[in-house]
Amino acid sequence: MVPVIWSVWGICVLFLAAMYLYRSRLTRDEEDQIFLDDSFSHERTQQATIAAKVAKVEPLVKTSLWLAGAATVLVIAYYVWDVFNQFK
Repeated sequence: MVPVIWSVWGICVLFLAAMYLYRSRLTRDEEDQIFLDDSFSHERTQQATIAAKVAKVEPLVKTSLWLAGAATVLVIAYYVWDVFNQFK
């Protein structure tokens, strides 16, 4: 059972890392400035496209964070339970 628990935890953490890397790759070209002039409309559309992609990915990032957290809690709970059973 222990290898299964660690495998599930590892998969969750790898998925979380992949989602963070993908999101950081998307936001790499994002600018922190506002374009007020109409001559920068192409920049505005690029930034809107990047923001839309990040908005699509954000629920997956949050879900993977919760899954990795839950898997971590389960691993810790298993070992705490195992320690208590050894002292019985």
